Amino acid sequence: MLSKKLVTLTAVCALSLTAITGCGNNNNSAAPAPEPASSSAPASSADPSSTAAQDYKNVDIEVWGTNVGFKPIEKGSQTYEFIKEKLGVGVINPYVEWGGGTNYLNQLNLKIASGEVPDLFLPYGGNEDSLAKNGAIADLTELLPKYAPNVWNNIPEDVWNVVKANDPTGQGKIYYIPQVVDYGRYAGLIRQDWLDKLGLQMPKTQEEYVKVLEAFRDQDPNGNGQKDEQPTGGRQEARWMDHLFAMYGVAMFEGNPDWDIYDGQLTYSAVTPNMRASLEFIAKLYKDGLVDQEALLNDKAKWDGKVSGDKVGNYFQWTEKTNQYLDDMNKNTGVKGEFSVLPILEVPGYEGFYTAKRRIDPQWVVKAGKDETKLLATLTLLNNLYDKDNWKDLYLGVEGMHHTIVDGKAIKLPDDKSTQENVGIFNPASALATLDFTVDLLKSTASSDNMWSVDQTVKDLEDAQQYVKSIAGDGMPSSVYEGFADIQNRTLYIEYATKIIIGQYPIEKFDEFVEKWNKSGGEEVTKRAREWYGAVKK
Repeated sequence: MLSKKLVTLTAVCALSLTAITGCGNNNNSAAPAPEPASSSAPASSADPSSTAAQDYKNVDIEVWGTNVGFKPIEKGSQTYEFIKEKLGVGVINPYVEWGGGTNYLNQLNLKIASGEVPDLFLPYGGNEDSLAKNGAIADLTELLPKYAPNVWNNIPEDVWNVVKANDPTGQGKIYYIPQVVDYGRYAGLIRQDWLDKLGLQMPKTQEEYVKVLEAFRDQDPNGNGQKDEQPTGGRQEARWMDHLFAMYGVAMFEGNPDWDIYDGQLTYSAVTPNMRASLEFIAKLYKDGLVDQEALLNDKAKWDGKVSGDKVGNYFQWTEKTNQYLDDMNKNTGVKGEFSVLPILEVPGYEGFYTAKRRIDPQWVVKAGKDETKLLATLTLLNNLYDKDNWKDLYLGVEGMHHTIVDGKAIKLPDDKSTQENVGIFNPASALATLDFTVDLLKSTASSDNMWSVDQTVKDLEDAQQYVKSIAGDGMPSSVYEGFADIQNRTLYIEYATKIIIGQYPIEKFDEFVEKWNKSGGEEVTKRAREWYGAVKK
């Protein structure tokens, strides 16, 4: 029976709520796991030989994932009915503010601590490791080929091999469904219309780039008669300013230092001479007013507001979201802006790149338990979610809420968080993406009114590919950080990077950071990371 293959979860977490809350205050801290219960489970009267033979539309499962301000999916809502019809299962998706991941992790910690693990959820900060070890999430090794073949077949074998290699139990099993992206999503975006207005060429060197930033600061490119332009910037913890590190060949991912080959060995980019040079450069930009002086205070909403408020000359983001920023800018200010990809700037002695990852973080884990019906319903949902015939409909969402019909063509509506429910949680084009399919989605669902912004987005997506590089640390398991939470959470890096950028620390303090990092666990983490890399490369 299926139930005998599962490690079940029935006990409430033994850890105290106080301990959970303390752990959750760290951005990437692993969520504590409930204690495993007995592996025995009652026999089911249903014959689970095929998900296709079962009807789970009367079954509701609870799903947790990213939500950046949209309404929840509640039983009986329009999106609930849409998903039930499209994916064959009822879905309840409570509102949990993402908050850069920190708030989501805190709330997920509390949920797990209460013994109420969601049926299907996005793990975060490596908590899938502790959950797998404690029997809180299902071993999917045999379940996916049998009950969710669309998931199994759509993800390449070499990716599954990495997932198996990352099994924290050391048994080569599959505990999560990975996100797979076969193109580079990220790049620096620069206001082409500002360059044109000021008679400037696209910068190719670091020196030319600085002159552009100075013009953005001093020459009122948004034309409102105020000195309110931010030449460039980013967000808290020195994140989302990867374009300023990229020219120095620093492996960064959404502002988090990552792992790549330096001097012939896999090395954490935060402790390299490349990082030292980039921080020195960014500190000078900050001192000269060329970086938003609130950059290290900006949360996502505040920084996005500046970009879409016609205030920012250069920012870093997913290129495929360019149209969203342009549409918001046009709506908020009446300005039809133009963003182009900022090339990797030439800096003598360095080979720059924008980081690309094929195997990003785990996308989904499934609750383990005795409720076989819930488990099979979850697998049915996943199987239908990864059916490519459903992808465009899921991207479009509910007619009248997420899209409209114009002359027989489905047109994606602009984001409206006050009215739209969180259908984006089920966007397989984001979790299992190819460039061609993403471009087709954008173009085929654009209206004549916003085709101008979509055309820019497609161009930027395609232009970015020449500057991206897959890094060697792609797919590294969070288990390399086990026992060193501060290393995983980047605690020391954030302290030194932010203080160096704002001028509180001189650049010479970087050497002190490297020494402390190594002594506080960095040497051991590096040893584990290199062992993992050696095993994967065999």
